[in-house]
Amino acid sequence: MRTPLLAALASVLLASCATVPSGQNVAATYASTPETPLSFEEQQSVLFWDDATRSDRFREMERYFAGTEVAPPARTRSLPEGRPLPEAVTTVLDAYLTSQNAAGIMVLHDGRVRYEKYGLGFGPEQRWTSFSVAKSFTSTLLGAALKDGAIQSLSDPVSKYVPGLKGSAYDDVSVEQLATMTSGVRWNEDYTDANSDVAKMLTVEPVAGESQVVTYMKTLPREAPAGEKWVYKTGETNLLGVLVENATGMTLAEYAKGKIVDPAGFEDRMFWMSDLTGGSIGGCCLSLRLADYARFGQFALEGGKGVVPDRWFIEAGSPQVEFGNGYGYGYQWWTYPNTGPTAFDGPYGAQGIFGQSIAILPAHNVVVAVVGNWPTATSPEGRAQMRQVLAAIENAVGSDDQAR
Repeated sequence: MRTPLLAALASVLLASCATVPSGQNVAATYASTPETPLSFEEQQSVLFWDDATRSDRFREMERYFAGTEVAPPARTRSLPEGRPLPEAVTTVLDAYLTSQNAAGIMVLHDGRVRYEKYGLGFGPEQRWTSFSVAKSFTSTLLGAALKDGAIQSLSDPVSKYVPGLKGSAYDDVSVEQLATMTSGVRWNEDYTDANSDVAKMLTVEPVAGESQVVTYMKTLPREAPAGEKWVYKTGETNLLGVLVENATGMTLAEYAKGKIVDPAGFEDRMFWMSDLTGGSIGGCCLSLRLADYARFGQFALEGGKGVVPDRWFIEAGSPQVEFGNGYGYGYQWWTYPNTGPTAFDGPYGAQGIFGQSIAILPAHNVVVAVVGNWPTATSPEGRAQMRQVLAAIENAVGSDDQAR
């Protein structure tokens, strides 16, 4: 049985052996070894840290976990200051900041900053962890791999790119079904249950030459035919990450250098956590400045030209699965009721536990990036209050648009 100390050391050593593919700038991506490595048990208990521990560690996860650091580009995308939002809207935003334990909120409109505030002692030059906001980054890298021809079709079977899944319940699942979490494979995403799949998937003993998530996921049983049932599964985004890594020959972090970090014009380094077998964790745990989360949202809003296929974000941010009342799920993006004038204006967003989010409102050219520390992993109250925030912003900028 792997001891906690050995597991922590293995995580550090494996990540430090990560290689940069030929053609990549060696200085652009490099292994990040933690200054204060957590024991294996501490690493796996992230869902159950207390409030003070979360507030401390969310802003510097690279101190505690192994991963890959990605250097920013030579040229940063400017985010010029825009006209402040109306007082009625800033009041709503300020209320969310304080009542929902937010560390920072930034609102872009037409690429300009119309609101930016911080809490919890966090500031603009610090980074904050993403949790499942990372899923939308992995989705974008899936789109990039399609454009590059590394992945031929979303209709391809997952096992074409992840041979370790052959013979498992994933053998007949398509890449698209994996991206929409409609595999039909049984899964438990209960963040309060230490025995849930989401809590256990990275505790499995590493197997040489195989990603941890493949080792775990190939043992899961089927509960429904592929394509017929949606269940939220972080493990499937981790599989999607392995698929992209196998197809491109790069870790997600390395691939993101040329496909997200540089074209989006990030200001600071990106940190992406690794599992015990050295790959980036597709469903979680990259860290950025608040402004760089907003830059990623702006990059998606503008269509990711030259990086992903034409209309990729329209399709990825549209309800491939519908939940009713206008809500749904796309390719690793949540979709929201469409209040825009056309079918292509539907708002969509990335969401992470403990209050992380990026909301994109195409009809109004708005991006809202939020990082935070909710007292619980999920919060219906927090999501409901964020919907009120987005509605207030939408109404205000909609009035601006009409006045032009």
